[in-house]
Amino acid sequence: MGMLKTLVTSLLILVSVDVFSKNAEPYPLDYWALRDVISNVEISPDGKHLALLKIPTKDGNPIIEVYPSDNLEAEPYRINSDPMEIQSFFWLSDDVIGMNLRQKVRNKIEGFNEGVYEYLLASVDIKRKKMKKYDQLGADLEHVLPNNDRRIIFSYLPGGDDNRLNKAFRPRTYYELDIKSGAKKLILHGKLDMGQVEFDIDGNPWLARGFDIGKGEYVWYERITDKRNWNEFHRLSEDSFETFDVEGFDDKQPHIFYVRANRGDDKVGLWEFNVKTRKFGELIYRRGDVDVASVRYHSNPWKNLDTVVGVVYTKENVEVEYFDELEMATTQQLEKIIPESHYVRINSRSRDGGSLTIYNVGPRDPGTYYLLHKGKLSKVGSRQPLMDPENLADVRYIEYKARDGRTIPAYLTIPNGKPPFPAIVMPHGGPFVSEVVLYDEWAQMLANNGYIVLQPEYRGSRGFGLDHYTSAFIDGGQGGYKMQDDKDDGMKYLVEQGWAEPDRLAMFGWSYGGYAALVAAARKDQIYQCVIAGAAVSDNQMQVNYYRDRMRGAQKIEQLGMWDDSISPIETAAEVNVPILLIHGSVDQRVPPAHAERYRKALDKYGKEYKYVELDGADHFSNTLFYEHQKTLYESMISYLKSDCGAGGL
Repeated sequence: MGMLKTLVTSLLILVSVDVFSKNAEPYPLDYWALRDVISNVEISPDGKHLALLKIPTKDGNPIIEVYPSDNLEAEPYRINSDPMEIQSFFWLSDDVIGMNLRQKVRNKIEGFNEGVYEYLLASVDIKRKKMKKYDQLGADLEHVLPNNDRRIIFSYLPGGDDNRLNKAFRPRTYYELDIKSGAKKLILHGKLDMGQVEFDIDGNPWLARGFDIGKGEYVWYERITDKRNWNEFHRLSEDSFETFDVEGFDDKQPHIFYVRANRGDDKVGLWEFNVKTRKFGELIYRRGDVDVASVRYHSNPWKNLDTVVGVVYTKENVEVEYFDELEMATTQQLEKIIPESHYVRINSRSRDGGSLTIYNVGPRDPGTYYLLHKGKLSKVGSRQPLMDPENLADVRYIEYKARDGRTIPAYLTIPNGKPPFPAIVMPHGGPFVSEVVLYDEWAQMLANNGYIVLQPEYRGSRGFGLDHYTSAFIDGGQGGYKMQDDKDDGMKYLVEQGWAEPDRLAMFGWSYGGYAALVAAARKDQIYQCVIAGAAVSDNQMQVNYYRDRMRGAQKIEQLGMWDDSISPIETAAEVNVPILLIHGSVDQRVPPAHAERYRKALDKYGKEYKYVELDGADHFSNTLFYEHQKTLYESMISYLKSDCGAGGL
């Protein structure tokens, strides 16, 4: 049976409803509950094979399928790691695939950030059809070594997470691994003062980061100017909120590094940095509205691993300003021929550059993969093949003013139909993260059921400059105060603009977003009919006490400034004045279930109206939400909004 026939047969197993009916609106919630049917599509280095990650049944685990690139209808070679679950894969050579695996080994969490899974690296030789699992728990692939088809570099954190230093600067230990024999050789032990190492295309270490605990400074080192010795080239105080991230180096002048940095400005720009003189050079690119988010590397890492070809920023979309004309022209040509093209990128390429896989994602495309091979473009498959573009929702980038005059960027997912709509504000988690909404499954599911969804980049969100980020905590935590005003003011803006009805408003959030929903439930000037709080922090002090003694410098100012000075939902339970739907995973390691337990007791004490749904076996993170979890989540939400969200429902 060929690939396309297999996919259709699999989808018939996935749901019990008529898959091919395009007239059913909204979609059955079973559709939205599916995990990604196809993902991680990559071409082999020699271009002869295409591999993909596939979940063949609604409650099944991922398998890898490997096809000859010349014939995607051929019977594939299938790889299953049962009882371990394949998380992702990557080509290590023409014939060897590496895999990240996990297995549930406990039924309860062992504490904050101590979850129920263990992780391993493994590889499969597709010619010999043999699998090897490597015995170092928690190992991460560091380097594929494109010029060596037998060896890779991996690393791990000795001592796990029990460390008082920011994770980005913890010392790792590095090994070279022979993927044929399984033998490993120690490259170096990371140390606190120099522990985060990066390697060039041949496996030579060229960059390291560390921490000077005596001076409270992060330190960067290089081995470009002297291959035998590490040389310090930059320091940054741990109290600084500014960014300094080395993204690569100039191929023709390796001592010129490309660095994302503020350098005294509100917005992060891309700079040259001369490691010989230890000074910044030319400003390559900076914007006045948003930060430089990252750089774009060459689409062929087998030949041009560290080559920077453009700079990336996010606003209406993920935008790339290219330095390389050929890379830019290639992307532009693909955008013209890919259906519903929105954010198009080459996600893998053969060594000779002739074969490539392309990924597109956008408001009306949940994520689709294509193969360009021998001049022919073929559709490989979609993450969610049951979704038709015409039945999905548009996403619009907007800006509005908060009551104190601050401009709040936001994304609006708009249902098909005519406004005004019932509206849901869905604040992101974090809260100190960047977000760009291309295709958001939760927002699209809600829009498909008739709700307009606002996703505000409230103060504290990253990507919009230092002032927007630090205004959430620098003069006292604004959780429940100005950060909450930003969300409410966005909903009032939708009402003023005719998008939403004033008596049909709700809030739904997860993690920090769940915290914001609990705060909203007790607001005195109430504008919501109900709130839905997922994985919510209900007790600020309990949460921050999990890691209070691990924080230093800017992180300590950020976290303590936020949580110590902000409203704690458990302390305002008596003031709750709208119905609440609480949802929590039973093995949530980031916001442990004790938060839901304590908050429910407080609501019971004061006789408040709420419902509680526990997702058995679900952790905090989306990759632990399986089909049954997501089905329960979506059914609970839609039922609650229709029937229990205020008088008569939303």
